[in-house]
Parts: sequence; C-alpha cells; structure tokens
Amino acid sequence: MKRDRYGLLVHAAAAPGVLHQLTGVIARHRGEISSVAIVERTDEETRIDFEVSLPGRIEDLARDLGALSIVKSAVVLHSLQKIYGKRIIIIGGGAQVGQVAMGAIAEADRHNIRGEHISVDTIPLVGERQLADAVRAVARLPRARALVLAGALMGGEITRAVGEVRAQGLIVISLNMAGSVPEVADLVVSDPVQAGVMAVMAVAHTAKFNLARLDKKVF
Repeated sequence: MKRDRYGLLVHAAAAPGVLHQLTGVIARHRGEISSVAIVERTDEETRIDFEVSLPGRIEDLARDLGALSIVKSAVVLHSLQKIYGKRIIIIGGGAQVGQVAMGAIAEADRHNIRGEHISVDTIPLVGERQLADAVRAVARLPRARALVLAGALMGGEITRAVGEVRAQGLIVISLNMAGSVPEVADLVVSDPVQAGVMAVMAVAHTAKFNLARLDKKVF
C-alpha cells in the first residue's frame, strides 16, 4: 500500500499526556511517525512538528487531531524531507569548515536543480570532547546522511565517536589531517572543497557515485 509522507504542525496546550493523545490519533489512522520535534513550548502552549507517512487522507487525520480538546490547530505542511531533504553536516575548524561548505553548497545546488533535495549544515568547533560529542549527536539529527570532519588534527575520543556513527549507517568523510580519524573514515580527501563536493555526490540519487566501488579511500 502506497504511503505518502506529510508534515503536521500541531498547536496544542502544554499539559501532561499531550503527545500520548496526539500519537494515539495518528496510530488510529495507521500513520507511521518518522520524526517529531517540539518546535516551541511555553507554560501555556506548545507547537509540535510531526513527519508522518500515511496510507489515507492527511486531511482526515488533521481534522481528528483538531477535534481533540487540547489542540488549537493542526496544519498540514510539506514534510521537511521534501523541503530540506538529506543533510550534510560539516564539523571542525572554522577555516576548513568554510572551504568544505563552499564545495558542498555548490555541488548541492547542481543536484537540487535536477530534483534532488540536499541541505548543508556547519558548526565550527575545537576541543576533543566537544568534537566527539558533536560527532555522536549527528546520528540523532533528522535526515543527516553524511558527516565531513574538517580540521588539522583529530583523534582519540573523536575516532571512537566516528566508529559509532558509522556503525549506525552515517557516511563519514575526513580531510587528510593528522591524528587517527582519517584511518576510520569512509573517505579521506586532501582538498576541503573537493571533500564537500564528494560528500554531496555520496548521498545524491542524481549522482553516479558509490563509495563502495572506489578502489582507494584516500584522495
């Protein structure tokens, strides 16, 4: 059975059990929740964003959600998957992050024109613990498909974090830097601009590029 994916922004009262009531309605409509996020919360109200796959009419689900006494409104939107699509995350030193982002944004633009949906997020960070925490957190980000580590020296706890997120299916690309991170990455690229380009190519369905078919992993 075909299941279409939608976004739902629910404006509800801030009270115990709100999510339980909302997800109960979604379950009755045989909806599958792919992500949920509390966009904003005050003492009186909360806005909750759902990504839902549904076999039936989304209007029927929105109507039944709106009928709950705790719900002020339930608005049907395009899913974030459709709007922002797959995410490339770039973490590391500021200068290197900027160069990787240049390559990733330029390449994503080329594929998005052809119907792909890829967005690029960056965060400049320093410090082994801070970087390791950020790497592990990427696996929790909705729609994150590839991580680029951009810096001059990364190892230790960062290397262990890379192994963990790769085991969860995340593609990890590293600049050719000092430290042990390049040894555990899926791909090592010396030029930061090219690293951004290859990260996008690795996740784009409009690109004929497969990491598994590469004879080497260092470029």
